[in-house]
Amino acid sequence: MPTFEFHFDFGSPNAYIAHKLIPGIVERTGVACDYVPVLLGGVFKLTNNKSPMEQFQGIKNKNEYGQLEMQRFITKHGLTAYARNPHFPVNTVQIMRGAIWAKRQGCFEQYVDAVYRHMWEDGLKMDDAEVIKAALDRDGLDGAAMAAGIQEQSVKDELLANTTASAKRGTFGSPTFYVGDEIFFGKDRLAGVEEEIERQK
Repeated sequence: MPTFEFHFDFGSPNAYIAHKLIPGIVERTGVACDYVPVLLGGVFKLTNNKSPMEQFQGIKNKNEYGQLEMQRFITKHGLTAYARNPHFPVNTVQIMRGAIWAKRQGCFEQYVDAVYRHMWEDGLKMDDAEVIKAALDRDGLDGAAMAAGIQEQSVKDELLANTTASAKRGTFGSPTFYVGDEIFFGKDRLAGVEEEIERQK
């Protein structure tokens, strides 16, 4: 069976959309998806990339068109819970380290679902330590334990190693997907991801 990886950062609204659609791909193909936490800011530094907001600043109509296409995509897939985060852009270092911590604690799927919901449905300021703690506590996760856990050097090192390895492999933004050695970038490539999974099967 082929491998299917999702290299993600919570700070990307397009990665949130991908997260919501991945279960359908897994169900249809029978191939599990391995979520790989990376720090998007680190990826940008390693690849000399910038966010679309920065890249296209000053280009008349470009960002507006991007928002239009995003709304079309959201409508097409019925992602009615999505709401643009009023605090965007959010520094995701804490919550991405939290993803490493959650994997170690055996609560990764619950954590990822919760953080994506708080970021892109509830509009919380998920770079505020107290907001993060309270949000996780409400979800039955231990916010204080997470806050302590992400201070461990091994957690920081693992996120850095993931980020460096991902950029070396070909990642330059989020969401990025790998099916075996084949790379796909962006939510608009999910159909291609599914086709490649089936081809490799």
